[in-house]
Amino acid sequence: MPKDDKGNWVPIDPKWDGGMGARDYYDENNGYTYQWQVQHDIAGLRDLMGGAANMEANLDQLFREGLGRSKYEFWSKLPDATGNVGQFSMGNEPSFHIPYLYNYVGAPWKTQKRIRFLLDVWYKDNIFGIPGDEDGGGMTAFVVFSSLGFYPVTPGEPVYTIGSPLFEESSIKLENGKTFKLVAKGASVVNKYIQKAKLNGKVLEKPFFTHDELMNGGVLELEMGAKPNKNWGK
Repeated sequence: MPKDDKGNWVPIDPKWDGGMGARDYYDENNGYTYQWQVQHDIAGLRDLMGGAANMEANLDQLFREGLGRSKYEFWSKLPDATGNVGQFSMGNEPSFHIPYLYNYVGAPWKTQKRIRFLLDVWYKDNIFGIPGDEDGGGMTAFVVFSSLGFYPVTPGEPVYTIGSPLFEESSIKLENGKTFKLVAKGASVVNKYIQKAKLNGKVLEKPFFTHDELMNGGVLELEMGAKPNKNWGK
């Protein structure tokens, strides 16, 4: 929520207020998007929301919250907030990291579910395959990273968090001559959930790995299945 020049909270409708593009208070997207725009302090956001369970519930609600008005009216004021799933906007850059935030609240299976749904719905190989604002390559980067199966949530922090790979096998040829390989055994439209994971032969219990681990080369192995393993990555 915004504050005035005296530091007082401004009571607004976070779905709607702020003029064209909500630019009086935000930019191109509304408060439902920008409440998650704190990649620099995700733990702090989790604490402010009252813990992991509450943050998870708020993420769930984001993807089901209605527009509160007709699409015609909504897009007349927020034309950049496209590719909607509830109040989540797939078509604009500030939203790209949001589906991965389930990894920070002990529910990575929901990241896996959301990412595969979003890739399938909004990035078809046809004229409808770009749901909105592709400038600066942000949307393409989201699709490439997410298709490989991981994503850099916090700019400047050399850590990646794991999603759900589209491919059973992919490789990244690194500038240092090494190769980072990602194997997702059995990955398919149905088998989108991670059952277990290994990094360079060692069991990986968390949905994160570092940039150094990527640059050193090696293999990330994921065993995929049709039902979520709700214990993995908690």
